[in-house]
Amino acid sequence: MPAPDPHAIAVLLLTGVALVLFTRGWFSLELSSLILIVLLTMGFALFPYEKNGVVLEPTDLFFGLGHEALVAVCALMVVGQGLVRTGALEPVGRALGNLWTRSPLLSFLLTLVLAGVLSAFMNNTPIVVLLLPILISVSLRTRSSPSGILMPMGFATLVGGMSTTIGTSTNLLVVTVAADLDAVHFQMFDFVVPAAIAAGVGILYLWLVAPRLLPAHETPLADGSPRLFDARILIPESSPSANEPLSVLLDRADGRMQVQRIKRGDTYLMPLPDAVIQADDILLVRDTPHNLKEFETALDGTLFARDVAVDEEHPLTAENQQLAEVAVVRGSPLDNSSVRNARFIRRYQVAALAVHRAGREVRPPREGSIIDIVLQSGDILLVQGAREQIESLKRNTELLVLDASVSLPRTEKSTLALVIMAGVVVLAGTGLMSIAVSAVAGATLMLLTRCLGWGAAIRAISPSVFFVVVASLALGHALVETGGTAYLTDVFVRTTEGAPAAAILAGLMGMMAVLTNVVSNNAAAVIGTPIAVGIAARLGLPVEPFVLAVLFGANMSYATPMAYKTNLLVMSAGNYSFGDFLRVGIPLTVLMWIVLSWLLTTLYL
Repeated sequence: MPAPDPHAIAVLLLTGVALVLFTRGWFSLELSSLILIVLLTMGFALFPYEKNGVVLEPTDLFFGLGHEALVAVCALMVVGQGLVRTGALEPVGRALGNLWTRSPLLSFLLTLVLAGVLSAFMNNTPIVVLLLPILISVSLRTRSSPSGILMPMGFATLVGGMSTTIGTSTNLLVVTVAADLDAVHFQMFDFVVPAAIAAGVGILYLWLVAPRLLPAHETPLADGSPRLFDARILIPESSPSANEPLSVLLDRADGRMQVQRIKRGDTYLMPLPDAVIQADDILLVRDTPHNLKEFETALDGTLFARDVAVDEEHPLTAENQQLAEVAVVRGSPLDNSSVRNARFIRRYQVAALAVHRAGREVRPPREGSIIDIVLQSGDILLVQGAREQIESLKRNTELLVLDASVSLPRTEKSTLALVIMAGVVVLAGTGLMSIAVSAVAGATLMLLTRCLGWGAAIRAISPSVFFVVVASLALGHALVETGGTAYLTDVFVRTTEGAPAAAILAGLMGMMAVLTNVVSNNAAAVIGTPIAVGIAARLGLPVEPFVLAVLFGANMSYATPMAYKTNLLVMSAGNYSFGDFLRVGIPLTVLMWIVLSWLLTTLYL
């Protein structure tokens, strides 16, 4: 077997570096992708590569920025966000919520089937956003743990998303890269039969087996979380804080005290730092009971709730105050922003108490507070506010409030958004337009009809998905041009030499399934597709099953929470551990691998 040339070796090594960057979490996926693109382009600029008299231009590696697959992925994200913002799926959610009260077991099956079917035609994040509050509501009403149903629901969207070319961004990449290589041209429903059969088996497992493998977990932000209380601190004449500027009092409280107003007699003063606090002034503050007692001691004041001094017989009470858990979803104002930068508190008049990320509390940055934490998709923010403000949060189409209600928002443009989405599917499914063209047309119609604004449309495009796709396409192109994929194909063929075609096919799918759970599924898809085409050519076998083996394997993102973005969202909402994903995801991966390997062998070889 000929050894690869120096450029191929360098690209193969860089592929290894990319896989490490994508898995270790040292940098964000966006930054890791940019680092990869810079290393690739600078490497080929400093060390030009020539093959058959043609020089590989470094700028050719930027082709992913205008690639058909990336355009389609971004446009479909916008169209899906239009469905969420208009509440187009609200009738489905309401019907499911009503059915759960009559037949929970049957409703659970119907929920899984519905999640799988919807995910075949749209990004699965909006599906998870729709179903999360419904399932949590059911759990709260029945006083049961939601952990038995949230993870199966999330996996059902992944299982169903394999069925069409637009089900996931991974599908689009595999199909488009295969077409770029002039290997095979898949239409929207060309592989729906094996995918639907395997999805049916997977959903049965998720319905009957998975809930029994999951331990009961409390929700990550339960009622035991710290609450904020309105209180008053009286500054008596004997206190050293009397006749001092407010800034001095704040220093004595270590800068943690937030004074809302200063009450002096019958008037209220603004809490300006240079305001001099006089004897018998009352500071109106809001904080946790522990902090309020610390402030009382630091200022040598007296803590009151209404007109009664706070003590063991008269504890603090938070009247008309409610807690709510707000899940950060892609496209929301909080995604990749902080509470402060999103002006969340000013806009919604609620206070941020805590942030949980994948079931664990996140500490604020040094010298900062909760409101300075940069939130990610999948985080859950605990907020407190007046009952009417919490109700306003629930009605907002940009946010996902997890509580006991199923009052999903709906606007008058919901039907229009559904029609636009249906048009995208029909045009692409019938072959009248390519997926990229129909998706861009649908996104444009969403904007023209004001189903969503420009800000929401821009936020709908996940930066991590965008840059990972661009970097993966650049890396795949470099591997193909330098002969790196040909070398990997040789290694795979020689390793499996003498094995039946069915075993080689299963081995390729298994390798992709393992790879997608430790690196980006899009990277696995782009790297694996040229290898699949090369294997089929070397063996003289049809290319379709090998490309589909990569597509299906790269979609088996079940075994780890970081394998897919909705896994993290479900992990936070259900308070799952890493071991929970292994416990349920590994058997599901093995089951899908066996079923799909048999189906591809039976139908194509």
